[in-house]
Amino acid sequence: MAKAKLIDGRLLAETLKAEMKIRVEELKKRGKGVTLAVIMAGDNPASAVYVKNKIAACEALGIKSLSYAFGNDEKEARLAELIEALNGDISVDGILVQLPLPKQMDESRLLSLIKPEKDVDGFHSVNAGNLFLGRPCVPACTPAGIIKLIKSTGVPIAGKHAVVIGRSNIVGKPVAVLLLNENATVTVCHSRTEGLVKHTQSADILVVAIGRDRFVKGDMLKPGAVVIDVGMNRADGKLYGDVDFESCEKVAAYITPVPGGVGPMTITMLMENTINAAANKAN
Repeated sequence: MAKAKLIDGRLLAETLKAEMKIRVEELKKRGKGVTLAVIMAGDNPASAVYVKNKIAACEALGIKSLSYAFGNDEKEARLAELIEALNGDISVDGILVQLPLPKQMDESRLLSLIKPEKDVDGFHSVNAGNLFLGRPCVPACTPAGIIKLIKSTGVPIAGKHAVVIGRSNIVGKPVAVLLLNENATVTVCHSRTEGLVKHTQSADILVVAIGRDRFVKGDMLKPGAVVIDVGMNRADGKLYGDVDFESCEKVAAYITPVPGGVGPMTITMLMENTINAAANKAN
């Protein structure tokens, strides 16, 4: 069997961002700019890199970014006050709180303070609930990007058996719901699942988001499957996914690389959510 075709997240992201740039320009012509506020607290180096990349993505698309950085010992009340102020600022379309936050802060409480229409990460319980109910909502960025990656292959989702390994609130659960909304038959597997291989070998579409280095091997796949690897694991000074790429590309029809697969789509979907928030307000 021929090697799997790569699902190039970088290429798809660039294509989508070209379309988004046009949308931003059209909004500006109507007198409506697009603004994203990014809040970070603590000294997590990975968070600093993510924030830098998000601000760079804003600049490339013509989106105005507001950046707020707090120290590791900052009080939760300060962030709460800022979120409330940004909620009331009509010029701000999206608010993002970079996770993780320092231990003394209640992440769930702070995220719940963001107005649902400004919650461009899609983490607010109102957006999560509306996603579950099939109502209009702001979808979580990584799951939304995964759906676009699958659709880019041309393989129809409707009627297919999709298996999701992982049940996190950020990826596993919302992507399962999005796949259901696309009329797939969905199985969610996790650490307590018995007979995991039986499930993965029946998957037309397999999404792996568990944070375990090269966990899924080629012999666990159904030949011709679409494989989406959400993992980002460091080992031997290199970055690896949750999927063993070398063995899986010999069995799958389509597969995402790590890096260069899901990662670029997450920030792209954040930009789309922000632009959509601005467009909804303008309309």
